[in-house]
Amino acid sequence: MSKIEPLLSPSKFVGIDGLTHLCSGGESPWLKCQEEVYESFARNKSLSYQGRDLLLSHVESCRQKMGQLWNVGAQRVSFMSSAAEGMNWLARGLDWRKGDNIVTTNLEFPSVAYAWKNLIELGVEVRSVPHHNWQVCEAELLDAVDERTRILAISQVSFYSGQNLDIERLAAGLEGSEVLLAVDATHASGAITVPAQVTDLCVSSCYKWLLATHGTAPCYLSERAESVTRTTTFGWRNLDAHGQGSAERKLSIAEHPMPEKLEAGNPAMATIMFLERSLDVLLGIGIERIESHVRDLAEMISTGLEQLGVQVISPQVRTSRSGNTCFLDTHAEVTRKSLEVNRVLVWGELGRVRISGHLYNGSDDVERLLDSLNMVLEGNKNKKIFG
Repeated sequence: MSKIEPLLSPSKFVGIDGLTHLCSGGESPWLKCQEEVYESFARNKSLSYQGRDLLLSHVESCRQKMGQLWNVGAQRVSFMSSAAEGMNWLARGLDWRKGDNIVTTNLEFPSVAYAWKNLIELGVEVRSVPHHNWQVCEAELLDAVDERTRILAISQVSFYSGQNLDIERLAAGLEGSEVLLAVDATHASGAITVPAQVTDLCVSSCYKWLLATHGTAPCYLSERAESVTRTTTFGWRNLDAHGQGSAERKLSIAEHPMPEKLEAGNPAMATIMFLERSLDVLLGIGIERIESHVRDLAEMISTGLEQLGVQVISPQVRTSRSGNTCFLDTHAEVTRKSLEVNRVLVWGELGRVRISGHLYNGSDDVERLLDSLNMVLEGNKNKKIFG
């Protein structure tokens, strides 16, 4: 087994000394440098107008850095509360007609699969393209699109299998149509390149690969998507309320464009400051280096799992890999808990175990994982519970 060193020392994180932490695809560990970020937030929070301005300056700084990570203009990035909110915003924002349809897959995370739930009663069809052995085919997604398709909604990286879909291929296949490409990049952002610039909506949670926490989700909206969607949530931030020059309200009021379009009220400043600091770390190392690193780890993990005789469902083609490597296990939660006893952390549920190697992991972690998993699988066989 080739030696792979971490890109960032595990000592930079809180609480993982003595742990083999391979579950950034579920919850990433907390950077120690975030402690000073909270202190900065607390000081600024106490300074009234001046403090508000300082906090908002961090929001704009984070917006710039998120644009850099995604290679998009910062003014096209808003901050929402979750990836689910981003998808649901798009569902509410279009002018739907009976007979319209949305194309997605039958292996989607709930926030992508069910954002369109209330549209069904309007006569809108949700087309779920089936997977084949836990892999989704881009060509089949495009084949499901027709003249009544309004949105193609997918995750860039599957939460279940770790497959990295070719977003640029999908965008090219939609070129010349009015179909909006909506992407949940939660399992890609911070680990591999996210081609947000070819999407119409791209949103990501921050508590996984982005090394931040819950409560903030950066959301990119293209100019095309902005032009065909209406604002469905209003507040002082996305309306020209102060521009009226009076506290007395008028029925007619101008709306602000992006990025305030998606920010009806104050963004979650504390969690955005955490994201800003984690972006400093990620951008300092470089997403290209991180992408190469997590794919090297994924290949090593996949090879080791196959030698243990489990059924790996993650892609073998390098460009289709992500930081997630997954295998089927009918007793996934039992396996996860057994590994925890050996201080190896993975994510196990829904009939599969997901192993996520990030920038703080190296080949030593992979070896400890495989040694512990081998013991667990042997123990499960002896108990006749492993399927």
